[in-house]
Amino acid sequence: MKTLRFLILLIMSSSGFVSGDDRPNIVFLFADDWGRYASAYEQVEGPDSINALIETPNFDRVANEGALFSNAFVPVPSCTPCRSSLLSGRYFWQTERGAILQSAVWDESIPSYPLELEKSGYHIGYSYKVWSPGTPAHAPYGAKRTVYHQGGTNFNRFSQYVSAKAPEIGVEVAKEQLYEEVRQNWDAFIADREEGEPFCFWWGPTNTHRKWTKGSGKDLWGLDPDKLEGRLPKFLPDNHEVRQDVNDYLGECLAVDAGIGIIMKKLEEMGELDNTLIVISGDHGIPGIPRAKCNLYDLGTEVTLVARWPGKIKPGRVISDFVNLRELAPTFLKAGQTDVPEGMSKRDLMPLFVSDKSGQIDEARNSVIVGRERHVAEARDDRLPYPQRAIRTKDFIYIRNFEPDRWPMGSPGVVVGDEPVDYNLMENNTFAAFGDLDASPTKAWIIEHRNEPENRIYYDFAFDKRPYEELYDLRNDPDYMTNVAEHPDYQEVKEKLSKELMDTLVKEKDPRVVEDPVRFEHPPYTNTHVWQND
Repeated sequence: MKTLRFLILLIMSSSGFVSGDDRPNIVFLFADDWGRYASAYEQVEGPDSINALIETPNFDRVANEGALFSNAFVPVPSCTPCRSSLLSGRYFWQTERGAILQSAVWDESIPSYPLELEKSGYHIGYSYKVWSPGTPAHAPYGAKRTVYHQGGTNFNRFSQYVSAKAPEIGVEVAKEQLYEEVRQNWDAFIADREEGEPFCFWWGPTNTHRKWTKGSGKDLWGLDPDKLEGRLPKFLPDNHEVRQDVNDYLGECLAVDAGIGIIMKKLEEMGELDNTLIVISGDHGIPGIPRAKCNLYDLGTEVTLVARWPGKIKPGRVISDFVNLRELAPTFLKAGQTDVPEGMSKRDLMPLFVSDKSGQIDEARNSVIVGRERHVAEARDDRLPYPQRAIRTKDFIYIRNFEPDRWPMGSPGVVVGDEPVDYNLMENNTFAAFGDLDASPTKAWIIEHRNEPENRIYYDFAFDKRPYEELYDLRNDPDYMTNVAEHPDYQEVKEKLSKELMDTLVKEKDPRVVEDPVRFEHPPYTNTHVWQND
């Protein structure tokens, strides 16, 4: 198979379809549940931000030697539909059953960028997570055929692994074992490559997904949780329990950065670093924290994005254009001089890459559309979705909640009444109540303290039902605390954003607005194929 693919490459090169050896390698580093947490963003957010407390030297190197994007958003803040969108270059609702976590089956008629690159002569592969519900045969990235886990998969349990090993061998030695795993997986991938063959690699660690070891941010990385005081969004209780929870997550972000550094060093050792397009991002915001993952607020949809490509991307730029990660698929194909299939986004990032400007480059890139249907099926007895769409501009977030009578984060279940809350249950069982919010110490604390008058507000922000329309003025309300959708002074803005959102949904044939009955309300989209806890 490898020999046949190499012959195909030679034939295509001679026909002028591709230019062969001058095509760049493409390395995509994409961490699970990694929001916008990297020290390079301090320059965007200021010294009072969370990112001012951490150091991510490898991410920052890519930013300094390439471009940092300050307005990058996922198409949907849920794992499987986000990856479906990213791989296919489509809006998530255009990926058929790929749009719904736990009911997902990849539609083989939908092209994905790695397989398109493979057809044009690229050696492709991945480590850790891409998208693989059910049996591996259903994965859009070739599953077992293209997976490289010869070194192992323990990196995905970073804090658990290191915490367990540290008493015997020490923290740094335990970390080094996981770094060696990353090296071995990479080496296995490269060993399968034909000499001179361009390669496309996806590194998808999941250690930033729940659950991580309590106290590991301080114990493994030296981060002080109480330095987060005054830096958390105002819809979160600013206490030690919550600060420690976020601090432990930041430790996992530092682990991701260490892995990035290992792969970059491998590229340097091969002499391929400067012939490689490196892109780094994540699939949505922090899990187990209200208004983050599985929400259309910034904490759920805004992510890191940097790109390094010497000779193409002028270094040291900060780009403020609004970017949807679904645009990466056609970008990668164009970088690889491979035809972009019908159905992929007609907009890509190449014009932003090759520009020599910083700031706003394309004035038309002034907004982004995000959305959500269903996350965890068991979050609601009827397994129906909580459909939302939103438009984010520089100054506003406008959200349309199509079914406001439903619970946004899942049914309250056992905790809505006056019965005592089992704190340990809530901390360790995602499905006990409000199943669209991952189990966490933060979730447990908010539920346990919900009946205290001074703390009820945090519970309501996290779990209460939401109106049909939400509008937040980020100029005055950066933590999106006050919904001004019904305020007389904002009616013109609301109508403008509502029209822009709905016009896009109609144009892009979103079933939520162009089909009656809506397909996402019925089987197989409401069925459950439980394959993983996202």
